Amino acid sequence: MHAQETTFSKLVHGETQFQVPLYQRTYTWQRDELRQLWDDVLELVEDKLEGREPAAHFLGSVVLAPERVAAGGMQRWLVVDGQQRLTTLMLAFTALRDHHRARGRDKKAARIHDLILVNGYQDGNDHYRLLPTQADREAFVACVETLPTAGGPGNIGGAYRFFLAALTEGEEHSGEEWAAAVESVLRDFLSIVSITAAEGDNVYRIFESINNTGVGLSQSDLLRNYLFMCLPERGEAVYRNLWLPMQELLGPARLELLVWLDLVVGGDNRAKQSEIYRDQKRRLEPLSSDEAALEREIARLHVRAGRLMRIVEPAREGDPGLREVLERLSRWGGQTHFPLALLLLDRVDEGSCGPAEAATALSYAESYMVRRLFAGNSTTGNNRTFMELPKEVEKELENGRSLPDAVRHALSAKTGTRVWPSDAVTREAVRARPFYKSGRSNQRFEILRRFEESHNASEPVDYARAKLTVEHVLPQQPAQQWFDLLAEEAGESESPEEVHTQLVHTLGNLTLSGDNTRLSNHPFRRKQQILDSSSLRMNQRIAAEGRWGRAEILARADELADRAMELWPGPIDGVAHAGAEWAGWGELRQALLAMPSGTWTTYGDLAALIGTSAIAVGSHVGTRPALHGAYRVLMADGRISPGFRWPEGREAPAPRTVLESEGVVFDEAGRARRSHRLTAADLATLVGKDDFEQETPSRGPGGLGSDGETAAGRFETLLRDNQTPDTVEGVLASLRFWEEEGGTLDYGKKSETSCFPMLSVGDGRARSLWPLALYPVTGTVEVVFQHLKRRPPFDDELARRELMARLNRIDGIDLAEAKLDLRPSFPLEVFAEHGDELRSVLTWFVATVASAETRRPAGGDTEAER
Repeated sequence: MHAQETTFSKLVHGETQFQVPLYQRTYTWQRDELRQLWDDVLELVEDKLEGREPAAHFLGSVVLAPERVAAGGMQRWLVVDGQQRLTTLMLAFTALRDHHRARGRDKKAARIHDLILVNGYQDGNDHYRLLPTQADREAFVACVETLPTAGGPGNIGGAYRFFLAALTEGEEHSGEEWAAAVESVLRDFLSIVSITAAEGDNVYRIFESINNTGVGLSQSDLLRNYLFMCLPERGEAVYRNLWLPMQELLGPARLELLVWLDLVVGGDNRAKQSEIYRDQKRRLEPLSSDEAALEREIARLHVRAGRLMRIVEPAREGDPGLREVLERLSRWGGQTHFPLALLLLDRVDEGSCGPAEAATALSYAESYMVRRLFAGNSTTGNNRTFMELPKEVEKELENGRSLPDAVRHALSAKTGTRVWPSDAVTREAVRARPFYKSGRSNQRFEILRRFEESHNASEPVDYARAKLTVEHVLPQQPAQQWFDLLAEEAGESESPEEVHTQLVHTLGNLTLSGDNTRLSNHPFRRKQQILDSSSLRMNQRIAAEGRWGRAEILARADELADRAMELWPGPIDGVAHAGAEWAGWGELRQALLAMPSGTWTTYGDLAALIGTSAIAVGSHVGTRPALHGAYRVLMADGRISPGFRWPEGREAPAPRTVLESEGVVFDEAGRARRSHRLTAADLATLVGKDDFEQETPSRGPGGLGSDGETAAGRFETLLRDNQTPDTVEGVLASLRFWEEEGGTLDYGKKSETSCFPMLSVGDGRARSLWPLALYPVTGTVEVVFQHLKRRPPFDDELARRELMARLNRIDGIDLAEAKLDLRPSFPLEVFAEHGDELRSVLTWFVATVASAETRRPAGGDTEAER
């Protein structure tokens, strides 16, 4: 075997082809892996734009075996390992080519097409530089050949759409020079080790050995080994007195986190947790012959370990005010604030600032994140912002600012994705945006908790015991009485349903309650009685209203906005960016770019996603016909909008013709088939908002509600109250059958108690799968491909396609292929007439999982398996 380091452009240069063999699994990279690669690319792009020559980023290795030489001298290579990387880069270049084409840069597009993607003088399969497995080939070719089906469902189409969206967003913010830097980085600054096998090597044996490796050393293990090799005299004492206590206090994961934070707080805002050994070793090498200096470095880490534990477990913090802010951030979740928090605790312990100053400074970080959630700003870039803060805060301190002012001033300066929403933007967002679909459930709960605490009740709520959840006062699924009320306030061009959609998820309509089941979908008079008996001041104020419609919801939103201004202060005037585009329009563009070919959505669905009205979306899209995918936005009934126009100068078929070429079916009345429609929840999934009001199993058997009824009992009651007897019996028979097959039943926690047939594999619920989600009131069954795609064996696209095909053979089920990565649905009533066929599919599901488990290796997965 021969190994050499190269770049991607050199690897694929010339008449050559890389063929993925049949024994390799399909392409599996999804948003998380793609985002990690893209973040690495963006770091190199930033270096290049700032005039620094980027250091090559090591992407990994590819193992190749020579195949026969084709006609014309073209060299074929069998990809033994590394197909995920190669396929990803090919798709990135395909998206970049199409990005150039869309902007009229035809020469740049042609250069990528001819030099990277295809063999211009070869025909058939030999035409393509990369030839994926047969299961991926059609989707890959569609992208390379720019067919109507390019960017369809599955991981191949998803990766293409991811890069197309990332390129569009990047150039909008940074211009054409940025796109040129991206191309340069992809070509010449991603380092790959190419390992080529010699003729006669057993290629499959190589593949097996690569995919059965043991567990390697962690980054902190490598650093520890390096440090103690440099401490031949003092090592034993240093290990016993400093390193071992630190290691036992933190545990492996937190120790690695501390070593990374040590770099970031020290000013290295580009440090990666995956490369902390390399970066720390580089920093410590000048001290490698000075044992006393190395001991001081380890002692400093040891001290910082205690500070990290105060961040992770705020109860360890002695000062009440500082502890309160740390507790709020801990409940908020994540590690975004850790670099700033560690810097502040360093200063407190060293005596350069007091705990009150640190608490105020840290509260600005909290405000920054809360206001961004209100406004609908993406969390993308938050980690980078807080990694940059320590260095920026130090500069502000040098300018004579106090510590709280330094933090506030640094966060107020708009750079890149850093935007701290102003008071005006935040107030409007509180009134209009669907707060219930923003952020994570624990973050929404934390905000409502702060609102309640701001009333300073004489008897505070014990949140640890109260078992409160977020409650919609105007229900998500209202009875007719609610629609009658909303009809009184609807404008001439509005329906009660549209008013409901605009209001139901806004902050003014939400509260906390422990009586979610009792409140349910009752009329307001009944809810008043329950809320009036609540110990929460928020609920008492709602109960004091005479009615609950648009006027009351907006009035409460304004009241909460006033409180929000006090609880979460905004940026410094004059520093924050003025006149920035509303974040919702950027989110709309991202949603359109993320839509798979063969799908459509409505103005109302986009409005629900971004928190505005369908009329506003229609006006925005109508005045911007050049928006990518605008032709996929239809009216609520699935018809093409009469006002739709292609961009001036563009010759294109009618939008219906384009949609039909992608696979969308229209009926005789010109309405697109609803099974191809993407709802607001589908769009949220595609743009990475996975917490967008989609219920998942409660990860417990379902306890007693406030009325003493079990979750299973609530589900059955709702089922009998809302479905026909035949449907009820068909559903219950299938659920009993599932339990007989070895599965269990789990239930959701929302007012419409949903049911999830669960199957636990491996070591228990951490690896649970569920094929369906059953909703007894709305009468729908969701096929949860969105969750299955991340769980073996259904992370393999072929297995998901087989499940879809088996379900589509049943009368009454029509799942669109374009929704293979989402949650398509079918009517619950199918269980009434086709229960036996559905149970046959469930039997296949169980057998498929069991068969995969017997083949699953005990060790970890390598890149080839991922």
